[in-house]
Amino acid sequence: MSTSLFLFLTLVGQIMAKKPPDLQCMVINLEYVNCSWNLQETPDVNYTFSSRFEGEDQSSCAEYLLENGINIGCRRPYNYTRRQRFDTFYTKLSDGSQVFQKELQLKTKVKLNPPTNLTVKNGSDFNLWFYWNQTNPKCVDSEVRIRINNSDWEILSVFHKQSYCQKLPSSSSRYELQVRSKLKYDCGDSEYWSDWSEPVVWGFNNTTDTNIRNNGISVWTAVLYAAGATTLILLVMILLHSERIKIILIPPLPKPVLNSPDVEDWFRFPKGLNKDGFNSTFNERACTVREYQPVSRSDSNGSDSSNLTTSTDQTDCSITIAGDEQENTSAPFYTAVIASEEAPKVSV
Repeated sequence: MSTSLFLFLTLVGQIMAKKPPDLQCMVINLEYVNCSWNLQETPDVNYTFSSRFEGEDQSSCAEYLLENGINIGCRRPYNYTRRQRFDTFYTKLSDGSQVFQKELQLKTKVKLNPPTNLTVKNGSDFNLWFYWNQTNPKCVDSEVRIRINNSDWEILSVFHKQSYCQKLPSSSSRYELQVRSKLKYDCGDSEYWSDWSEPVVWGFNNTTDTNIRNNGISVWTAVLYAAGATTLILLVMILLHSERIKIILIPPLPKPVLNSPDVEDWFRFPKGLNKDGFNSTFNERACTVREYQPVSRSDSNGSDSSNLTTSTDQTDCSITIAGDEQENTSAPFYTAVIASEEAPKVSV
């Protein structure tokens, strides 16, 4: 009976006992340690807090964080030169009736402040450059998020530097950028990123640098320029190394060679003809040809008079041709004499 009563009271005591607060600590910007115990809910009693790093004496909290008059956290100094975050951190939290102790490793529990002094400049290389300041830059990795014309954010990593380059910005677009940072692997590899910095804006005449001139060019314009230049270079190389393609693309023009001033030398004479036979220096008397009419004569002295046809003197080279004389049509040039069908008879 007594054993059963003892087990019952023990069970009830465990149920009625308070849960230990969820205590978490973090090194802020390598300047101080921030511990809080209100992550689940605001406590209903004031806790007292004390802590120490390995090799130190226990010390009470010098600066409490309050919420509605209730202690919800503590801020204590951090010695950066001693690199205390690599040592074990011992904490003690008490409400007067119970004491909760906890050991923490703060090596990866570091949260830096957001980067400051963000500026943007348009470089001489026509690129957009963003700069910022950061505590202990040698041990910091950064991320930037950028959006163009209020589009979705694009997050990019930046290593070992405090600048970001936006290549060939468009003067008609608006660029907004923010930065956050954390300790890199070589310096402890923190689990926590800093908060995002204040945004810096460039474009639409909204820039943080009054000396910036929006002389950026479009990305597509630069791509077209580069493609055109590449095509031209390839075409020149092809023409220089391939004679056949050069003849197809650029057919050669004939070049006449005038070795003689004579016009006859420009022409090709068919076989059997001698160029020397064509003499352009001959002289010939001009013969003017005019229209002529035949005139008939009758001989009154005989009954069997014959009709003769003579030509009138109508040309400078007059020729008399007998009417009954047969025309020679085989000659290259001949003159046809037309006689009257019926000659009139004249009586004496």
